[in-house]
Amino acid sequence: MGGDELNLHVRVGSAAEVQLTTTGATRIYRRSSESARTSQRSELVVSQGALLEYVPDPIIPYAGADFYQHTVIQLSADAGLFWWEILAPGREAKNEVFAFERVVMRTDVRAGDELVCIDRMNLEPDKKPIGSPGRMGPYRYCATFYICKVGVTADRWLNLEQDLRKIVPTLSRFEPTLWGISTLKMYGLAIRCLAMQGCDVVSGMFSLWDTAKFALYGRHAVRPRKTY
Repeated sequence: MGGDELNLHVRVGSAAEVQLTTTGATRIYRRSSESARTSQRSELVVSQGALLEYVPDPIIPYAGADFYQHTVIQLSADAGLFWWEILAPGREAKNEVFAFERVVMRTDVRAGDELVCIDRMNLEPDKKPIGSPGRMGPYRYCATFYICKVGVTADRWLNLEQDLRKIVPTLSRFEPTLWGISTLKMYGLAIRCLAMQGCDVVSGMFSLWDTAKFALYGRHAVRPRKTY
């Protein structure tokens, strides 16, 4: 609700493996004239040799919503991460497409003392049209997916990038989607997606997750039960 503050702290112990998801989509309601913006701050710490798979449902900002999100991820030696976020345009059934006031999303990923990723997004539809060619163009959904494992060499990440690029053309089931895959400064890959339908984003993310996990860990990804 408008003015709510949610703080999430996750610490994965050494050599542990944890998969986290949400019970459903994160719905951000409009704020009243008196309330502050809605905020969500997450601190995720993955200890030595551990693995965190954080695969939440989409964020849906309703008309008039003002949402701020900041995620900080700290990876120790040999730690692994599969983490994504999916942003929906709003309540499409109510014709609320990009009717929110503002969405700010910030992500920082560190491996030890090294900052390997800084991600910043600031969407304000009334000030800067989201449908412009320099932003999302005709697409309605955007998503980010980080795949990391500390200690994996740069050449393995380049090989995995090429392997994932090969399956991208097969990921669009209903309408065309745009996928971008690139290596991070070290220890990982960043994946971006723009799509017209959320189901294309989710199915594509699962395919990439499964391929990458098999390449890095020698076993397939296990989907949350609710997605079967």
